[in-house]
Amino acid sequence: MAERVVVLTGGIGSGKSLAAERFAAHGITVVDADAISHRLTSSNGAAIAAIQADFGPEMIMADRSLDRSKMRALVFADPAAKRRLEAILHPLIEQYALAALRAAPGPYAIYMVPLWIEKAPGESGPDRRRIEAAAVVVVDCEEKVQVSRVIQRSQLPEAQVLAIMAAQARREDRIRAATHILNNDGSADDLQDQVDTLHRELIHS
Repeated sequence: MAERVVVLTGGIGSGKSLAAERFAAHGITVVDADAISHRLTSSNGAAIAAIQADFGPEMIMADRSLDRSKMRALVFADPAAKRRLEAILHPLIEQYALAALRAAPGPYAIYMVPLWIEKAPGESGPDRRRIEAAAVVVVDCEEKVQVSRVIQRSQLPEAQVLAIMAAQARREDRIRAATHILNNDGSADDLQDQVDTLHRELIHS
C-alpha cells in the first residue's frame, strides 16, 4: 500500500478531476470513488443484482446496467431510497478502493471521493470504516462558479445543480475539515500550480 492515503474531495463542479489529473501527471496513483461506482453499476456490474433485488427490474436497463436517470430522480425525491442505494454501493466502493490503494506504489496515493466530509466517523461508507486519511485536500471555489461549471459541462438545469449542491456538505464544513485547500476560482494553470506545490510538500513531509 502507498505509505499514506490523501483524500481529494470537493463539491460538484469544484475541479476535483482537474486536480486529480495533475497529481496523476506526477506519477501518483488516483483511486476515483465515482469511477468505481460507475463500474459497479455498468452492464452486469457487481452491484446490479442487489440493486434489482431492492429497487425492482424497472431500474435496470436491457444491457443489465443501472438506469441512471430513473435512479437519480428517485433518490432526489426519496431520501430513504438514497440511503438504500448507498447501503448497497458504499461497502462495494470501499472494497474496490481499498484493494486499489493497497496496490498503489509511492509515498502517497490519492483517494478522490465526493462524499468524504458528509460521512461522520463510524458511519458505513467508502470513507471512514477502513480507509484512513493522512490528509484531506479540498478543492474549493465560489458556489456561483460551481453552478456555472456544472451547467456548462453537463447541460443540467440550474435548479437540478442547486439541488445536488444542497445534498452535499456545506462549503464552510468542507473548509473546516480540510488539512489542505486548493482554490479553484481562477484558471486551470493556477490550480495545477497549487497541486505542484502540494505534491512537493506531500512527498517531503
